[in-house]
Amino acid sequence: MTTSYATLETFFSRYSDLPKEAILKTDLLRQGIAWTRAALAISAKAKPKSYFIFSFDRKTQSELTPEERRAAPEELALTGGPWEFKRTIVSQRMNPDSPYVVDVRDGEQLGLRCGNDWLCDVTLPKRPSYYDENLATGKPVTDIAPTLEWGYLIYLTAFRLCQYWGKEEECQFCDINNNYRQQKAEGRSYTGVKSIDEVLAAMEIINRLDTDRVSTAYTVTGGSITTKLDGMNEGEFYARYADAIESQFPGRWIGKAVVQALPIDEVKALKTAGYTIYHPNYEVWDEQLFNQLSPGKARYVGRDEWINRIIDAAEIFSPQHVIPNFVAGIEMSQPHGFTDIEAAIKSTQEGLDFFMSHGVCPRFTVWCVEPNTVLHSTNPEPPSLDYYCRLLQVYRDTHKRYDLPVPPGYGSPGVGQAVFSVSAFMDVLG
Repeated sequence: MTTSYATLETFFSRYSDLPKEAILKTDLLRQGIAWTRAALAISAKAKPKSYFIFSFDRKTQSELTPEERRAAPEELALTGGPWEFKRTIVSQRMNPDSPYVVDVRDGEQLGLRCGNDWLCDVTLPKRPSYYDENLATGKPVTDIAPTLEWGYLIYLTAFRLCQYWGKEEECQFCDINNNYRQQKAEGRSYTGVKSIDEVLAAMEIINRLDTDRVSTAYTVTGGSITTKLDGMNEGEFYARYADAIESQFPGRWIGKAVVQALPIDEVKALKTAGYTIYHPNYEVWDEQLFNQLSPGKARYVGRDEWINRIIDAAEIFSPQHVIPNFVAGIEMSQPHGFTDIEAAIKSTQEGLDFFMSHGVCPRFTVWCVEPNTVLHSTNPEPPSLDYYCRLLQVYRDTHKRYDLPVPPGYGSPGVGQAVFSVSAFMDVLG
């Protein structure tokens, strides 16, 4: 279906129980966003895209212009327009071929258009003062501790590679290893393993200069560790970051660990170190697809054990503080995935029902079909917008049926309030 103003109106009518903002946000995440050179010239003054872990682009770095690689913002806010949008935060996914284009309207006012139709105004995140600071080593703060979600979240990718190597082990939708390679080739400061000293130095700068206390949470994450890294297993490796941060800045931020579903002793180590929230991402619910799309996780842990570890972790962190992520859309990836939208939704709902019945509330990100992934060759485009709208309905309704609290560590829910930028799950809650 060709995207146009008219097709958006059709979706707004078809899914009238969903916020219009959430529908457009989801389609922008599906298809990416193009920028005119004039708009990029203005964006160059804003907070730049940091490539904090994955590329989250529909093109490789070599396929983008220098301006697209360096001047695109981390996120953008949609407001106003003919539908009178409330502020909606969207992650920037570069795609020069997208039907959605950020362009200059009046003077330096940016707007989002589709074809010749203007959809809404665009506001960029201000470049925080700590983004102009360097560590004593010369590395920029943006390499070590970029901020996302309109400044709410400090993102600490402690290990920018993954020990699941090659097609037989890497998650088929993930470009963490290839993104590291392309960012280094681009000449970007892109540290593979961040030291405790570097992280603490960056956090000190943010703490000192973020006088309005916009940053409220930090995430420590990175690739999976299947053997040892610096002589440590995965739990030990990631636990030490929270231990150091909480020792130096007790209670300043909410700490979140996004790692594998770990054995219970390693989960206890994360909790003892000071993390408040644990994200053992399960990626996709269907057993066959889990094995095919996450072959390394299937081999080293196994799908059933992965799920059992998530439930066991709820006894350590409490259910509401265990928030596993799934990559919405990969269950429809070809050649192995579902071809029928309702069958795919039914599968995912089984997972939502299972976890939410235990008090565990998953979240999701909208799958970005990145070119440096195995799935790209057979999936040049993501699932349809219909699929994602149905998912938002099912997610919202399942969450309500189990009367769960809003997942903590993501700021306020609801249209005009949500800051989580890589899916609209927070926009439809509350």
